[in-house]
Amino acid sequence: MSLNHSRLLFGLLTALVAAATTTSALAQDVVLGASVQLTGPVANTGRYYRDAYQMAVDKINAAGGAKIGGQSHKLALKIYDNQSDVNLSVRQYTQLVSQDKVNLLLGPFASNFALADSAVSEKYKVPMVQGGGASDQIFARKFKYIFGTLAAASNYFGSTIDMLKSLKPAPRTVALLFADDAFDVSVADGTRPKLKQAGLNVVMDERYSTNATDFSTLLSQIKSKNADVVLVAGHETEILNFVRQAKSLAVAPKLYSFTVGVPSEDFRKALGKDADYAFGMTAWLPSPALKDRWFGDAQQFATEYKARYGYEPDYHAASGVADVEALVQAMENAGSTDPQKVRDALAKIKFESLYGPIAFNASGQIDLPQLVIQVQGDSLVEIYGLKGFVKQPKYPMPAWNAR
Repeated sequence: MSLNHSRLLFGLLTALVAAATTTSALAQDVVLGASVQLTGPVANTGRYYRDAYQMAVDKINAAGGAKIGGQSHKLALKIYDNQSDVNLSVRQYTQLVSQDKVNLLLGPFASNFALADSAVSEKYKVPMVQGGGASDQIFARKFKYIFGTLAAASNYFGSTIDMLKSLKPAPRTVALLFADDAFDVSVADGTRPKLKQAGLNVVMDERYSTNATDFSTLLSQIKSKNADVVLVAGHETEILNFVRQAKSLAVAPKLYSFTVGVPSEDFRKALGKDADYAFGMTAWLPSPALKDRWFGDAQQFATEYKARYGYEPDYHAASGVADVEALVQAMENAGSTDPQKVRDALAKIKFESLYGPIAFNASGQIDLPQLVIQVQGDSLVEIYGLKGFVKQPKYPMPAWNAR
């Protein structure tokens, strides 16, 4: 063989080795899969998860990726749009694990989706960490592969009810309204005994259809029964309709509080001054006290998020980032991407995230207290937490024509 032929052969072999090395490196990427509502009725909230997942993956990759068993692994995302359709979401999660062969799963938004989709992760024994579903039903089935970073729906109004006991003048009557989906039913089921224990008289306990647009009958009942407090468990579009119709019908209880909407910048923009006085809850606020391995702290994360996406993050986005971080921390703790080993690591995980301390109970759910918040003018204000009042609420709410 001539010298030139030897050099040519050596060059070809070198190129093949380089190509194989590159292919091998790409093959080592850890792929996280999810089906998220990017279109359809709840896409406005679904985007929080897509954006949070992507931002977390980019941030972790920029820091060198996940350090698993002495090697650095880049993260990759595979996301489908479930079009706000539960059945499509289930099919997409099945495709992610059975055909796309993703390593691990991130969750969708909304409890009814997480309830259905977690059956796929359980069937295929691939861990799913999700921050979009809080219904107690998700975690009551003794599944081993579902983990959630939202606190139990049954306790969403817990801190609000604690606050009610300290208000002056003391409220006495309560109207409880809730949509007929898994999350809101869990909220109502957990709220009833808490109201009774607080000595409050429940004058209305009414379920309404998900995606309801007409609240006039319920509002008329609230007015006729003279409810001091109105607690509503529902979706953001429903809450927007409720507030607008409350104004048009001049229904102004002493206080109303909503499970969703109030923490969202879009909600407050949509209602403008009519959002004033509304109470809500959140497990997360962008505090610099929440330190984080990748983002520094929660305030830095919020600043970066707003700069990148043009809207403010709320607890949906923060919980979405925590989902990615939990999977990475579990892989690093396990020293493996093996689904069973990652699942076992998740079951005993404990670390600080920008969302708060992450640790799952035996059923796979997290325990984070809900902070009571209120819209006061142009600001979202923390009112009540673990140590009582942080700031005085604007209470009672004045009549609409007295604002």
